[in-house]
Amino acid sequence: MRESMKLLVISPYHGGSHAAWTVGYQQHSRHEVSLLTLPDRFWKWRMHGGAVTLARRFREQGLKPDVLLATDMLDVTTFLAHTRDLTHRIPLVLYMHENQLTYPLPEDGTTGPMRRQLRERDYHYAFINYASMLAADTVWFNSQFHLESWFTAVPAFLKHFPEYNELGTVTGLQKKSQVLPVGVDFEKLSMGDKQWALVNEEPPLILWNQRWEYDKNPEAFFAVLAVVAAAGIPFRLALCGQQYGKRPSTFDAALNQFASQLIHVGHADFATYRRLLWQADVVISTAHHEFFGISILEAIYCHTFPLLPHRLSYPELIPPTYYADCLYHTQDELVTRLIWALTHREQAQEMARELSTAVTLFAWPAIAPRYDASLATLM
Repeated sequence: MRESMKLLVISPYHGGSHAAWTVGYQQHSRHEVSLLTLPDRFWKWRMHGGAVTLARRFREQGLKPDVLLATDMLDVTTFLAHTRDLTHRIPLVLYMHENQLTYPLPEDGTTGPMRRQLRERDYHYAFINYASMLAADTVWFNSQFHLESWFTAVPAFLKHFPEYNELGTVTGLQKKSQVLPVGVDFEKLSMGDKQWALVNEEPPLILWNQRWEYDKNPEAFFAVLAVVAAAGIPFRLALCGQQYGKRPSTFDAALNQFASQLIHVGHADFATYRRLLWQADVVISTAHHEFFGISILEAIYCHTFPLLPHRLSYPELIPPTYYADCLYHTQDELVTRLIWALTHREQAQEMARELSTAVTLFAWPAIAPRYDASLATLM
């Protein structure tokens, strides 16, 4: 096994969680990690044309890595075709942050980042993911849920085509696929000697720290808050998280409905975000979609009590002993558990402190050696 290799990360849509993932691994890997990237905009064009531009830059820069690590936004087949004289002996790993086959569509086809016709999926982008997996030497998924949802959906996807469906490729893809979670930089969230003490005079703080998008199901989140507010239970509310383009109209209505409870609205700079994480009592997800869940792990690390759906990737984030308290099956269950957390503040805080220790297994110092070891087997 080689102690150190030259690794090139190829990231056509480099921003947000993709950039954080790359930087985190770069800082904690024993290997020499360099980057070949494009900005995180025009995601469709990145999947179409990004590979051509990055292949040109690869040639111009005279890069000579030992291993290539590409994200799912790269059309691997096109990249390798344009660099085959240089890369035909270099193993390539494909990291699946997400995929375009099982990512949910919006109910309203005019909203959301896809802006596709109502309930119709553009299978071309899913095919780029599929063909890229075929071309890769190994495929890493960020969660078991992600891996299983992909391989559950891909046979029906291939049957969608009129002939030569190549269903036999699915078994081969499964054999070269594995789960390697995203590492999280918890160190940057630590407050050192400064701890945010519980201020009992203030109502408990509920945090939304996910994207302001349809797939995070904000309608259900605000519906639950409305029930709790109608029951006369006091709380404060912080709405942070990234926004892309026009935000869902649900948020506009909520800003009026919960105006008296709101202490923060909109994307938070890092210092503000860290402060809100440590001040928050409860973090809630009502998502339709989550392949991993970095923002939830960040909140848990900062002693915030989580209430999460018992589905998607969430059961992989916390130990099973906490399922009964933190994972819910129905909206009524979520209401009941939220009311408990708001009215049993000290008990919820104690459980949150315990969970903070449990999620450190996702910290980069623990995850990076797993990446390193898997890469070493390719040489």
